[in-house]
Amino acid sequence: MIDVNRLLDLIVEKDASDIHMVVGEYPTMRHNGRLVPLQEFGVLTPDVTDGIVKVIAPERNQQELQEICGSDFGFSYGKKARFRVSIYKQKGSTAINMRLIPYRLLSFEDIGLPTQVQELLYRPRGLFLVTGPTGSGKTTTLATMIDYINQMRDCHIITIEDPIEYYHGPKKSVISQREVHVDVPTFSDGIIRALRQDPDVILVGEMRDLSTIQAAITAAETGHLVFSTLHTTGAARTVDRITDVFPQDQQEQVRIQLSSNLICVISQLLLPKPDGKGRAAAFEIMVSTSAISHHIREKKTYAINSDIQTGTQLGMKSLDASLFDLYKEGKISEEEMFNNANKPEEIKEKMGLVTATKDIRSKMDDPLKPVGVG
Repeated sequence: MIDVNRLLDLIVEKDASDIHMVVGEYPTMRHNGRLVPLQEFGVLTPDVTDGIVKVIAPERNQQELQEICGSDFGFSYGKKARFRVSIYKQKGSTAINMRLIPYRLLSFEDIGLPTQVQELLYRPRGLFLVTGPTGSGKTTTLATMIDYINQMRDCHIITIEDPIEYYHGPKKSVISQREVHVDVPTFSDGIIRALRQDPDVILVGEMRDLSTIQAAITAAETGHLVFSTLHTTGAARTVDRITDVFPQDQQEQVRIQLSSNLICVISQLLLPKPDGKGRAAAFEIMVSTSAISHHIREKKTYAINSDIQTGTQLGMKSLDASLFDLYKEGKISEEEMFNNANKPEEIKEKMGLVTATKDIRSKMDDPLKPVGVG
């Protein structure tokens, strides 16, 4: 049996995002986006992973692992840290993933989210989505926004999560946090029940199926501010993904509902910094306008991207603009910028213009060097 406390202390100390434990391999942490084998703990055996599960997993989750070969739950490591844990079967033996959840709630400045977004958090109703791939920081962004509302508004906030990740204490708001399979059977059931509990704000951990999406849209439509996540990239793809979940004969109605109720879509990526110390967040921000509502209603989501590019005065930002800003600030490498850009050729063109402008300015500063002469 390995020293679990020593292993978790190392994860907390290094501020790694995850620890993977698979039989036949070394425990492996994800640090700054890269996998690092921890050879000092030795190769994992079935007895070791089974033993770790017995230490960290509630009995209900251990039983679930045996019955349906997998289970998810939250685990508090004393006062040091909290983890989101997934235990599962692979090749007949037990495997474990533990994701570190920071105890400290982050500010808008900490995560790099523009403060213009704060204005949207005072809306009385509507749907606010945070999207991106697994591990892109969606939960952290939502926690930051919920904490801001908790500090600034007198609301009843209800969260429905699987599992509960960030704990929110009452500040200016009253906050009720409900865990799927513990406090409520499903996400959709949690939303429906929440409507009878006088909520102002509802956080849905993930819109993962039709019934949850339907309930979330209904909650937004009936006068509540609803936050949730999707594993999509970009506002246009997010709208299409939501409507495509519904049967063909319901899709037009869903587009009408979204056009009226969607407030904002934030799509984000977490990218490693050039020095290997931490990661930087890139954001695409779409704020719904009458033009964007029209595009959604008329099934012209392909036109949303151009509206984002021209909507900077409303707080909008394209992913490519965000990547370019991070690159200029030295927070990501040129390679990361181009690898994640939607239109890398346009960024190259912009970089050429920037370089040309700098050249002209430097020559204007030097009276002995004529402009236009190399």
